Amino acid sequence: MNRRTRRTLLVVAGILVLLALAVFLRSKAPPEAARLLPESDGIVYVNLRPVRTFFKANLKPPQRVPEYEQFVEATGIDWERDLDQVAIALHRMQDPNGPNGAVAYSMVLVGKLTGAKLNQWLEAHAVGRENYAGHPVFSVPSEGRTVRVTQVGYDMVAVSNYPTTEKIHSILDRHRTAALPFAGSTLLSEHFHDVPLLSLAWGVGEIGLPFNENGAISVFGFKLPLQADSTIVASLSPELSLKGVLHLRVEEIAPTNETAASQAASLNALITLARGFTEPLSGNAANKGLKELLRSAEVARSRNRVLLKANVPVSMFTGLAGQEDSAAQSEAGPASGASK
Repeated sequence: MNRRTRRTLLVVAGILVLLALAVFLRSKAPPEAARLLPESDGIVYVNLRPVRTFFKANLKPPQRVPEYEQFVEATGIDWERDLDQVAIALHRMQDPNGPNGAVAYSMVLVGKLTGAKLNQWLEAHAVGRENYAGHPVFSVPSEGRTVRVTQVGYDMVAVSNYPTTEKIHSILDRHRTAALPFAGSTLLSEHFHDVPLLSLAWGVGEIGLPFNENGAISVFGFKLPLQADSTIVASLSPELSLKGVLHLRVEEIAPTNETAASQAASLNALITLARGFTEPLSGNAANKGLKELLRSAEVARSRNRVLLKANVPVSMFTGLAGQEDSAAQSEAGPASGASK
């Protein structure tokens, strides 16, 4: 082998190593949609492509309200079909009883969402517009708040109902450095490494914010023994050993070991109580799924961290969706009859 051939092989080998390293780093990096989010108190991310595949056999197309049907016809965008990823930043408001409520949000949406028709719809419905970093930012009124919307890229839309332009501007600023695999907010940098690989949905930070009710976090009607401002890392991922089952993982990072021990004991007691409470429930899909979740739930503690693991059957979500559809139809029935 001559010197030129050896040099060529070394160059090729070096390029391959660099490519492999780049792929590895990308696999460990947060999704771009999450990296664009501004500083926040909590982050929630859902990858809808695999979710659709996972739920495809069990989900029925939702019934469209007239307003949504008009939006689809005007823009050509159908959220159920065209939305692939959702990344949401949650912002705690200083005055929970103020005009902006307890929590504001900033979102990055990815999919077949952008285009001239959406721009025309925003132009028609906006009460204000500004140009920032080469992007038009539209202000659209919604339920007493101002929602700011901008098309970030060819497949990406940013939305924020934060009271000022700070958060939507931050998303556009971060978009300039989106190629950096580990760019992102402080919260993402501190906790994304705790999110399991292959997670379909995950949340980090004070994700109790949307479920906070009178100072308590409630899920499926159960009040959890967690503080509303607890730092939590939660995820849903496919359970590879069980078909049609998702693996739920919720980890709380407590301020002290003693607090974690108390939280673990309270969670175990709540799970035992919930198992007894749900035992008499009927055997429909939603109730069966809830019983399986509680049956498989396990709580463990390591120093100041409390870890809850459980199996969640997909049928639980589809059963809950079916119950909501039935309730909506039963409510619409008498109303439509009265109108005649």
